Amino acid sequence: MQSGEDKLITRYFKPLATAQGALALTDDAAFFSPPSGYEVVLKTDAVVAGVHFLPDDPPDGVARKALRVNLSDLSAKGAKPAGCLMTLALPDGISESWLEGFASGLKSDCEQFGCPLYGGDTVRTPGPVSISIFAFGTLPQGSMVRRAGAKTGHRVFVTGTIGDAALGLKLLREPARRMAWNLNDADTKFLIDRYRVPRPRVALAESVRAYASAAMDISDGLVGDLGKLCEVSKVSARIEAKVLPLSSGVRQALRCEPGLIDTVATGGDDYEILCTIAPERVQNFRETAEAAGIPIAEIGEILAGEGPPLLVAADGTPLSFARASYSHF
Repeated sequence: MQSGEDKLITRYFKPLATAQGALALTDDAAFFSPPSGYEVVLKTDAVVAGVHFLPDDPPDGVARKALRVNLSDLSAKGAKPAGCLMTLALPDGISESWLEGFASGLKSDCEQFGCPLYGGDTVRTPGPVSISIFAFGTLPQGSMVRRAGAKTGHRVFVTGTIGDAALGLKLLREPARRMAWNLNDADTKFLIDRYRVPRPRVALAESVRAYASAAMDISDGLVGDLGKLCEVSKVSARIEAKVLPLSSGVRQALRCEPGLIDTVATGGDDYEILCTIAPERVQNFRETAEAAGIPIAEIGEILAGEGPPLLVAADGTPLSFARASYSHF
C-alpha cells in the first residue's frame, strides 16, 4: 500500500522523471552519465515563502522560480542543463490545487529547458513552503567559466535589464507605488512578472563559455555581485549608471523617484548574467548573443587594483549605497 508521500510523488512528480537514470522514481537514488569528454557542473539554491516569493504567489510561478534560479547559475558557468533533484517541504493544509499548479509549472520548465527531474524528497514542515532544487549541467572538460578570470581592460557586460524584479517586489508589497510612479498596465505587469518568474539566459551559455573571461549570475544585486567577481579576480571596476540597461517601467519609476537607483543597482533577483570580455572578443560575443536572441549591454570596464567597483552617475560622481547587495543574514 502506498503512503501519502508515495501517492503525492506518483501523482505529481513521477511524470517529470523522464530521464532513464531517474528510474521512474522507483528507487532511493538515480544515476547520470555525462557524455565522454564532458564534466558535470553542480548548483543548488533554495526558495522559501516570505523570503524569495510571496505566500500568495501563483504556485506554477513558484515552481518555475525555484528551478530557474538554479538554471541561471548554470548558464553563467557555460553549462547546458541536464537534470535536477528537488526537496519540497510542505506545511499542513496545502491544497491539491496548489500542488497541481506547482507540478504543472515545474513540468513545463523541465520540458522547456531540457532539465528532467531525477528524484528528491517531500517532507512536512511547520513553517512556510520551502523548495530546494539541486540542478546539474554539462560542458566540455575544463571549460567552466569561473568568477575569477577578469583582467584589467576587460569590458563588463550584462544581459537583459537590471532592477525589474526589485521594483516588482516593491509593487507587490506597496501597491500604491504604481500611482506614485505613474506606471501603465504593461509596465506594472512586466515588473511583477520579472520578480515572480526569472528568465535564465540558457541560450547564451555557449557564448559565455566561448568568450567570457569571468562570469556569474546576478542574484543579490549588480553592485554587490560585481564586487564578488572583482574580489576573487583581484581587480576593480568602473561601471556607468547612464548605460545600465533599464526597462521602460524602471526608467519611469526613476523619473518619479530618482533615489530608486539604490534599489535598482543593489536589490537583487535580476537573474541576469554578469560577465567580462577581453576587448578582442567583444565583437564575437555581441554577434553570438544577437544570434541567440539575448540582449546584452556593455556597462563598464575592469580596472587594476583591488578596491570595490564604482558605479558612477552621468556627471562622473561615484554613487554610494547603504548596502552593496541583498543578504539573507
